[in-house]
Amino acid sequence: MYINVSFDLICPWCYIGKRRLQRALGLRPAFTAELHWHPFLLNPTMPREGEDHKGYLLNKFGSEARVRRLLGAIETTGQSEEISFNFDDIETTPNTVDAHRLVRYAHEFGQDETVVEALFRAYFSEGRDIGSMSELCAIGCSVGLDGQAVQAHLESSTDIAWVQDQNEVSHRLGINGVPCFLINDEMALQGAHPAEIIARLLDAAAA
Repeated sequence: MYINVSFDLICPWCYIGKRRLQRALGLRPAFTAELHWHPFLLNPTMPREGEDHKGYLLNKFGSEARVRRLLGAIETTGQSEEISFNFDDIETTPNTVDAHRLVRYAHEFGQDETVVEALFRAYFSEGRDIGSMSELCAIGCSVGLDGQAVQAHLESSTDIAWVQDQNEVSHRLGINGVPCFLINDEMALQGAHPAEIIARLLDAAAA
């Protein structure tokens, strides 16, 4: 079973969706799934240095009260998936192109899913800037990748065009929200639905 996951690394619902997909697969131990991670840029025009996180949220959602309500709901949902969201520690909303490039690089070593988890945790639980070259290299090293090789890759232009192309492909496919799970190129589900719903989609795809 092939599962293409369209996602962005600054999307808290993508983090929740990843955990729920993992739980769904745990509910169906007879299935063998191969995950492929595809960039979906929520902020394709984000400056390379990112933006102030609080200002970004206010601009996006309109008021501090609404931001607090939304983040509170996400924190509560995250607890049910054993995710500790620490939004107060986040200072920067990053440009995620390089983070997606790190995931792409890690795929060559079978470490892409591990890197995705590490990036989500670094950003949402530890408040680290995953648009920073030094942070990305440190995260790569933490999962066993060669730090110098990661830095050389990220300092090059390799896969920048691929990230942009994948983002455009997602939109052409009609994906307008993430996470989106496309199973065997036949059945799709958008949103961080409960694991039981994802498991039923897996059943339908297997059938």
